[in-house]
This record gives sequence, C-alpha cells and structure tokens, in this order.
Amino acid sequence: MKLLMQLLFYGFVVILAVTFLYMEWNEQPVIARKVFPTGYYKIVMDQTVENEPRQLIDAPLIKQLPELPRGCEVTSLAMLLAHAGAHVDKMTLAKQLKKDPTPMKIVNGKIYFGNPNTGFVGSLYSYKKPGLGVYHKPIADLAEKYLPGRIKDLSGTSFDTVTDYLDKGRPVWVIVSSTYKKVPDTEWVTWETRSGAIRVTKKEHAVLLTGYEKDNVFFNDPLTGRKNAKAPKRDFLEAWHQFGSQAITYVD
Repeated sequence: MKLLMQLLFYGFVVILAVTFLYMEWNEQPVIARKVFPTGYYKIVMDQTVENEPRQLIDAPLIKQLPELPRGCEVTSLAMLLAHAGAHVDKMTLAKQLKKDPTPMKIVNGKIYFGNPNTGFVGSLYSYKKPGLGVYHKPIADLAEKYLPGRIKDLSGTSFDTVTDYLDKGRPVWVIVSSTYKKVPDTEWVTWETRSGAIRVTKKEHAVLLTGYEKDNVFFNDPLTGRKNAKAPKRDFLEAWHQFGSQAITYVD
C-alpha cells in the first residue's frame, strides 16, 4: 500500500512538472523555442520564426501631397534625414535637388527628355507639366549635404545587405513601383537623353523601408500617407530589382 502511494505521489509530481514546462514554453516568443530533451520525453518547439514581424523602425511619416505630386523621392529622403536627426523640410530638399533641365520634346515619334540618373526630370510640383522623377545618385548627393560622410548608397547590393541595416535600426530609402510589384513591359517606354537612351516608367516610386519579415516588408509611403504600410516581400523585391536595387541609408 505504501509503495502504491509513493508511485501515485511521484506520478502526480511528474504530471505537474510536464504541465509547468509546457505552460512555460507556450508563453515564450516563437523565436526562442527549441527542442529540449527531458529524459523520457521531448518538448518540441519551433526553431525558426515563420512570419513574426520584427521590430519596426519608428521613422517620422511625411506626406508629399499636396505640394509635391512627384516628390516621393525627396519626401522619403526627408523622413530618412529626420530619423538621423537632420531635420530639413521636403520643400527645401525639392528646391536643392539637382535637376536635369532637358525639356521634353517628341520628334518623329521619338521622345527626348532628361535622365533621372543625372537629376530630377521635369516638374516636381504639378502633373500638368511633363515629369518623371529622380534616381539614387542625386538623392545620395543631396543627403550628403546634411549628413556628410554618413550616407551609405547601397544601390546594386543584395536585399540581405539592406536588411542588415534595418536590423541595426536604420531605415532605408528605396526605389520601387507605385504598386509595390513588378511593372509590366507595356508600361515602360524608351526615350533619348543627352547621355543616351534610357528605359523608364511612370510607375516609379520611392518609399522608406522600416522593417521586414519572412513574407512581407514594411515602409512609410509618402504618397498614400501610410506609416509602416505592408506589402508582400516577393512582389516588392521584384519591383525593387527591376529599378536596379536602388537603396540609401545612413551610419553613425
């Protein structure tokens, strides 16, 4: 009888221990779960995060509208600089941004216009005038005026390099499409510039990346006015690569 009572007692203790361990495991973040051997049994815990959002960067949200219908690039830059502590308004950046003054003209069906690699093409301030946008180099050059020696132009690198900076708490300025997905070939045109032909699309857009997870990316969008907006990562990266993987951030 005494032996039976001891067995029942120890059995009860084991059940309590297992229950306690399970409850402790269930309350832990998924990222911390592993496989722990526990003698006669194992508690199986996830070793990877499937789709758990990482810490999102709290970068200031600045809207481009109504003053800058085509000012997504300088407005996203204003957000990046504000996060770094260099406060400058979007209108000042728009004025200081290098421009390509080439006027738009069409001769025998061929378009002649500016090059966004050289400076902003067309009008930032009105859709009633011809315009397009600007790419990373003029933006990085302008950013250098406010954070000398601290701007990192990551253009042409891998997204892993971009996420390395996001992990360090640094938002990243990027060029993507206004739909956050690959732009169809039918929406691209080729025009002549002073430095040669260039293929462009009016779907070009700039946002400020603030985080990522397995299946999604997060960003401040100056056009929609959404802070930490979310888009499928696969689609977003296809568009980002389509525009040459343009990306800019800053260091201490």
